[in-house]
Amino acid sequence: MSAATRLSRDAGIRVPLLCGAMYPCSNPELVAAVSEAGGMGILQPISLTYVHGYGFREGIRKIRSLTSRPIGMNALIETSSRTYRKRMEEWIDVALEEGIRFFVTSLGKPDWVVRAVEPVGGRVYHDVTERKWALKGVEAGVHGLIAVNRRAGGHPGERTPEALLEELADLGLPVVCAGGVGTEEEFVAALRMGYDGVQMGTRFIATPECRASTPYKEAILQAGEEDILWTERITGTPVAVIATPYTRAMGEKVGPLARRLLRHPRTKHWMRSWYGLRSLWKLKRSSLDESGSKEYWQAGKSVAGVQAIEPAGDIVRRFEGAAAERESPEGRGRRDSEGA
Repeated sequence: MSAATRLSRDAGIRVPLLCGAMYPCSNPELVAAVSEAGGMGILQPISLTYVHGYGFREGIRKIRSLTSRPIGMNALIETSSRTYRKRMEEWIDVALEEGIRFFVTSLGKPDWVVRAVEPVGGRVYHDVTERKWALKGVEAGVHGLIAVNRRAGGHPGERTPEALLEELADLGLPVVCAGGVGTEEEFVAALRMGYDGVQMGTRFIATPECRASTPYKEAILQAGEEDILWTERITGTPVAVIATPYTRAMGEKVGPLARRLLRHPRTKHWMRSWYGLRSLWKLKRSSLDESGSKEYWQAGKSVAGVQAIEPAGDIVRRFEGAAAERESPEGRGRRDSEGA
């Protein structure tokens, strides 16, 4: 295993580690800190503008004032709204003008993003939860896949990290593990498994650079794997959150009428838009609220390995050191003696 992977080459980074885009937690200071340490922070446009109050170009330049190293951009490309699609096209154009060359796409068909960024050397990695979505990404011309497994925060997939990699490995693209990595050992294990890198979110919430509330960060420190539950009550599809009295009372399933509307071809886009707007407001309020009164906090099963609030750069450097140590003659010798 080498710390240099197809992801690190595509992204122009030293450590094959992404700080995944998180609404509302992807503030400029966090994105910059991960990139400055040798990984890559992925900015989230709605977080940057709606939550943290920057004009989009202004926000990118704020990040650039904190690091000169590569940063990425998340493009949610759901096409239910023409207005939103136009805004995302504008954001991508601005990002390219400001020198961003790495894009992570989520939802929708990313072919138009590939066409927009490839002429200037851009790379597109697409979020997938199973093979059928990966095949659509391959057809669209993406350059890599973000494999979102069942251990992820936010909207998780249904596959284990091992099963998902097995589904995707023969497609010839770099595959990034998203979900369940919170420690150096888990990072190294993902690379040894055959992943080209790791995308982490939960681990980077518990950092001083992240603007998430103190109660949110403390909840991550205190939670174990068994404290993560999936609820459909916020976005209409399963979201991984920390189990609290509030989330348990909220329930895990949408009602039968909402389920029918979410599945019907004529109403599903309207329902997704309605849930999306509602979730923007709820997540912004709950994640940044220092009172902790709503206790609605997204997180993945990697909470089990998060024991302290640490600077983001220290986390990246520690993970880099673990990968390098594993590749040293001494590390290989220990693996051989342990039967690894």
